[in-house]
Amino acid sequence: MAVDYIVIVVYLAGMLAMGWWGMRRAKSKSEFLVAGRRLGPAMYSGTMAAIVLGGASTIGGVGLGYQYGLSGAWMVFTIGLGLLALSVFFSARIARLKVYTVSEMLDLRYGGRAGVISGVVMWAYTLMLAVTSTIAYATIFDVLFDVNRTLAIVLGGSIVVAYSTLGGMWSITLTDMVQFVVKTIGVLLLLLPIAVVKAGGFSEMKAQLPTEYFDPLGIGGETIFTYVLIYTFGMLIGQDIWQRVFTARSDKTAKWGGTVAGTYCLVYAVGGAVIGTAAKVLYPNLDSADDAFATIVKDELPMGVRGLVLAAALAAVMSTSSGALIACATVANNDIWSRLRGVVRSSGEEHDEVKGNRTFILLMGVAVILTAIALNDVVEALTVAYNLLVGGLLVPILGGLLWRRGTAPGALASVVVGGLAVIGLMATYGILANEPVYYGLLASLATYVVVSLATKPTDEAVLAAWRERLAGRAPEPVSEEPVAAQQ
Repeated sequence: MAVDYIVIVVYLAGMLAMGWWGMRRAKSKSEFLVAGRRLGPAMYSGTMAAIVLGGASTIGGVGLGYQYGLSGAWMVFTIGLGLLALSVFFSARIARLKVYTVSEMLDLRYGGRAGVISGVVMWAYTLMLAVTSTIAYATIFDVLFDVNRTLAIVLGGSIVVAYSTLGGMWSITLTDMVQFVVKTIGVLLLLLPIAVVKAGGFSEMKAQLPTEYFDPLGIGGETIFTYVLIYTFGMLIGQDIWQRVFTARSDKTAKWGGTVAGTYCLVYAVGGAVIGTAAKVLYPNLDSADDAFATIVKDELPMGVRGLVLAAALAAVMSTSSGALIACATVANNDIWSRLRGVVRSSGEEHDEVKGNRTFILLMGVAVILTAIALNDVVEALTVAYNLLVGGLLVPILGGLLWRRGTAPGALASVVVGGLAVIGLMATYGILANEPVYYGLLASLATYVVVSLATKPTDEAVLAAWRERLAGRAPEPVSEEPVAAQQ
């Protein structure tokens, strides 16, 4: 294992070095939060793929393949479909808005009154996303160094917090690009073919396993529909995803670079399911399906290669964790704290935007690590976050982009009714039930339409300014103040 340890330590040291390098480039709010909106197609595609393919997509995707066979690819596949839909239909317009958060987009579209509540919901979602990613360090570091859960979370989380705090989005972009390469080599180019060969090839896998393991719909139509509703639609509206769209050099980069990343996700989905299916042949009686990834890596890969593949798993977790962390801090600072500060602060008071955002990443990072240590059921926590995100925010966000008649009261009512409906239904049906997101989304849609039609249309001046920003004709605001504080 000595060679494996060296590979991992070199990888982690490289992450910290890139954080230090990124600190030298992050001199403004734009540089720190969205990499100066300067990423070209190659960098944009790699980093976008890295953030959406985290520990759940890698370790969890292999686990679903172990449990259901090839149809276990559907969870990650729907993530890829969501990224494709975002890139093809919305990313160009989103990139032209020149904002920093989803709530700022809502303020622009509805007139400065719809973003506060949405900011709280988005903050809760990004916080829980960062927490669940951080908890995944416990599994990986347990395999690597046989350390206890708390120490593993502190060790992995501290490294992510360190490089994210130092350089912001520049550091995260650089590390994500490395993580994308490591994941591609480790999972797709090494683990996938080795796992298939060790299992005796596809013919032997088919002979050893039930036929439903090779049924593309074997996981069940209702499960696939729920994945589409939560993950595909979740990709359209998450702050962590939008913040990457904001880094694109141009709207064409956002569209075509995201399309490449989405296509890569589809390939990654199938690869993970095949690895899990091969693991089922090799280890038919594992206690937990999520142990399939670690087991096949530990037992079947040669020294050195094993270290690289474990680094790939670590890269998957780190990319999602760092992306969720900076999204959480950006929302907390720009959508919540800065709005309060904009009310109570005198207009001439000076403040350091980069220092402020760096401080919030550090604070949110500590909160994420402490929450990860205290939390037990991460699946339920993440389900709550996604249900609130989709049930509360999907309709007002897409409605603002697609329906001119949507109003601020309609958006606010939609967020409140959808969010409360999801919470109430989870209490009734159970957190992991499908009904809360189904009915919560319907309640949010009905409320948005009815209240929007029953209230005064959005002011024409607001819509005119919105159209200018959507068309890319309005320059990015010089002031670093949040939109709501300017109005």
